[in-house]
Amino acid sequence: MSAGRRYVAGIDSSTQSCKVVIIDPVTGERLRDGTAVHPEGTEVHPDAWWQALTSACTAAGGLDDVAAVSIAGQQHGLVALDADGRVVRDALLWNDTRSGESAEQLVHEVGADEYASRSGVVPVASFTAAKLRWVRTHEPRNADRIAAVALPHDWLTWRLLGYGPDGSPRGADLEALTTDASDASGTAYFSAFGRAYDAELFQQAFGRPCRAAGSPATDAHDVVLPRILGPHESAGTTPDGILVGAGAGDNAAAALGLDAGPGDVVVSIGTSGTVFASTDRTIQDPTGTVAGFASATGGHLPLVATLNAARVLTAASRALRADHDEVAALALRSVPGAAGLTVIPYFEGERTPNLPDATARLEGMTLANTQPEHLARAFVEGMLCGLSDGLAALLRLGVPADRLMLIGGAARNPAVREVARHIFTAPIDVPEQAEYVAIGAARQATWALTGDLPRWTVPTVATMHPRPSGVIAQYHARTRP
Repeated sequence: MSAGRRYVAGIDSSTQSCKVVIIDPVTGERLRDGTAVHPEGTEVHPDAWWQALTSACTAAGGLDDVAAVSIAGQQHGLVALDADGRVVRDALLWNDTRSGESAEQLVHEVGADEYASRSGVVPVASFTAAKLRWVRTHEPRNADRIAAVALPHDWLTWRLLGYGPDGSPRGADLEALTTDASDASGTAYFSAFGRAYDAELFQQAFGRPCRAAGSPATDAHDVVLPRILGPHESAGTTPDGILVGAGAGDNAAAALGLDAGPGDVVVSIGTSGTVFASTDRTIQDPTGTVAGFASATGGHLPLVATLNAARVLTAASRALRADHDEVAALALRSVPGAAGLTVIPYFEGERTPNLPDATARLEGMTLANTQPEHLARAFVEGMLCGLSDGLAALLRLGVPADRLMLIGGAARNPAVREVARHIFTAPIDVPEQAEYVAIGAARQATWALTGDLPRWTVPTVATMHPRPSGVIAQYHARTRP
């Protein structure tokens, strides 16, 4: 490490924004940070991510004193490139549900048990394989142009290394594309068990053969997929000499940032809701409820995801014409079970359960309970009950839950914290509010730089002991699909 480059950087390219943190690799102290927003929508041109990344780095004071960097990103998004490295079409994001029918086709053709045993997941609309099938079916001209398929963090790493079309320093070399197992395991054509692509599953989805970047071509129609890097391998260096780590999927990076260990289950409430654990257990769930992803440390990251999370609270705010603090105050004036009101919060369809065309519902209204405080509480309970169902699915597969770690923007909401006590059955720690995905990426960058995974302190600001309420479970059991 040169004297002028003493720090590491972690980048979180999420659905809504790009966040950059600059960290002292020895102490874990967060020195600077920067943020830039992403466009809204379920399909976005990747150039918008690159512009946000460069803006966020500038806002963080630049990378002149940074020795290593890693990028974590939203999973599943389809970035399709032509032979010249140009983006074929806007990237289809994880929350784009148009590929729901395509996912059903793939499951019918291959079988849920076969998918689970080979890839660790069963396709739903979110997964990359389903999006590839959708493009193949609905946009055959675009499909014919595709020479390489990458995930969001793969493409950003490639650009950071200096690759890309139209005058990029290192040219449009598709053979330089890299990824890691944690992100690749969300494609439904990668084995989280064997740490390799399943070429047959890729061809089933897209109708063309594939190969990993850097491997010999066997067919003129091969689609290039990013080369899989190990957890602490480097993808190379930027044109300015900064070491670039392998990167990771966002939830795997969050687990790394939190230093989640055996018995820890992370409940993250952001744009999406996720429940996941870092474990050595191999997870295969043919129901598709639990995705058997890889972790960013060489193990496994069983995960349940919901499409509807923090934005459920935004919906409550709009419905009640109150800001988030006022909604929280209202919810805290209600009672467990919201006096019989229940919200099924499928505002944008749902991934778990797999209901891409579903809509939200409000049930159980009476003249007595149709009050603002009960409505506010019903929104919070509905959101958390979906995540509680996810935790129950992990427990059924033998994943231990000795402690929950509640993170994400909604973890700051006092009503969310209080209601969580009445829904979950394990102790809940709330780590200090921080960008744990970006911190996990920085921790990985340090690993690539030094060869050792650093141990950084994760302060806890609150601990809640469970007081589960049977009435909440009773009300929501009667309204589940």
